[in-house]
Order: sequence, then structure tokens, then C-alpha cells
Amino acid sequence: MLKSLRLNLSMTEQMNSTNSKFSKIERLFRGKKVLVAFSGGVDSTVLAHIAKQSAAESKLLTIDSITFPRTELQAAKDVAKELDIELEIIQVDELSNKDLVNNPVDRCYHCKKELASVWLKTAKKLGMNLVVEGTNASDMEGHRPGAKALEEAGVISPFRDAGITKDEIRVYAREAGLSVANRPSMACLSSRFPYGTEITEDRVRRIDRIEKEVKDLFGVECVRARFHGDLVRIEVGREEREKLFDESKLDELYRISREAGFLYVTLDVFGYRTGAMNEALEP
Repeated sequence: MLKSLRLNLSMTEQMNSTNSKFSKIERLFRGKKVLVAFSGGVDSTVLAHIAKQSAAESKLLTIDSITFPRTELQAAKDVAKELDIELEIIQVDELSNKDLVNNPVDRCYHCKKELASVWLKTAKKLGMNLVVEGTNASDMEGHRPGAKALEEAGVISPFRDAGITKDEIRVYAREAGLSVANRPSMACLSSRFPYGTEITEDRVRRIDRIEKEVKDLFGVECVRARFHGDLVRIEVGREEREKLFDESKLDELYRISREAGFLYVTLDVFGYRTGAMNEALEP
């Protein structure tokens, strides 16, 4: 009885703490004209939902570039309609940026610096006075040079600043009835390349093609096609690996990858994990 009471009290305290964190964001948005950097994922969707409820005005901005998967662009459009918030889509030629093409260890810094510049210019054009994006507290683990670029530019990361984790964001999304509550995280296609490997339009399109076909053919929600020269290493969500443990499906995976221009195909036996390409940086 006492143990149960303590557990209930602990859960109540945790809920109150989480609610308090989200309340900070509501206060931040109050009276502001908020532009949300929007990908259609759970983080930016929840941020947009809060902005619509709390801000004087809210708009969404999606960057359409070669490294943003085509399926994700359509998903962003669909979620924007679900939220009933105006969506601006701006095309950016990321591969004109040599700091991104050369793919150094701090690639994300250069990418986010460029994106932040576009967000801020667009906000000024639209008459918005606060630019926010969805980095959360869980994202700050490991190698995150992009966060530095956002801070330098003056783009606000409300979830990170309030100490809100990915799990807390998903709980909010479920309680708000948002369709993206359980949607897997997605990173730009540049993250599929080992540092130091040149990023080209052809290589990006090949990777994007494989990931789309794996999702369509096998019903996999989380997939990463990692580029290693003539070899492609395919990761799927750990709980989804069994969907590919079949000879005919493995043959299909081989066919898809060969048609995308790879000589060798491997399925990562561990499965997807965030920041897989950063493992080479670890001592």
C-alpha cells in the first residue's frame, strides 16, 4: 500500500514537472509571431501545435533540398494540413555549399548555419519575430555541432532550453491526438555518408531511392541506407529486423541496391541507432 502510494506520488510529481516545462514554452510564445522550422516530425509538429495554441500568430517553414527525403516533404505538407497552419516551402541548393559537400566532421554546423540564415530572412519577410526549431534535450547527447550554429544565429530551441526529452514530446503528441506521435526520427540524407566522403546529388538520390523502396516494399518505418563507396549498409529499426529475415526479401533488397548502383549490399545485424556515423569518432 505504502509502495503504491509512493509510486503514485512519484508519477504525479513527474507529470507536474513535465507540464511545467511545456508551460515555459507557452509563456515564451505568448504575444509573439512564431515561425517554426518544420520537418513534419514529432518534435517540430508538437512545437507547431503549442505555437498555434499560445502564440499571437504562427507559421511553418520547410526547407526543400536534395538532402530532405521526398517522402518526408510530402509528410510535412500533410501534417501542416492536419495542424491547419500556413506552410511556407523554400528551396535551397545545399550542395552549392562546399563546406557541406566536402562533409567534414562539423558538417552539421555549416548546414545549420545556412538553414538558420534562411529561416531568419524568411521570418523578417513574413513579419514574424521569433524563430524556433525542435531540438530537444535528448538530442544533446553525443556529437551535435549544429546546435552551436543555431545558438550563434539566435534561433531558439525551446525543448532543449526547457529540458524536455523526446519521450516527453511523444507523450504530449499522443495526448494531443497528433498523428506523428510514434513516428520514427528522421535525419537529413547527408547523415548517411561517412565524414570525409564527398556528398553529391547522384549519391544522395541513390540513397533516397533505396530507403523509399525498402519502406514501400517491406512495410519498414525506420530505415537508413549508409553509403560506403561500392557498398551500401542498410539499417532498419531493431524491432523491424525480422521483416527482412526471409530469403525472397533479402533477394529483393539486393536487387533494389544493385539497381541503385551499388556492387555490394549488407544488412546491419544490429539495426538502426542514432548517430551511427559518429561511432567512428569515438576513441
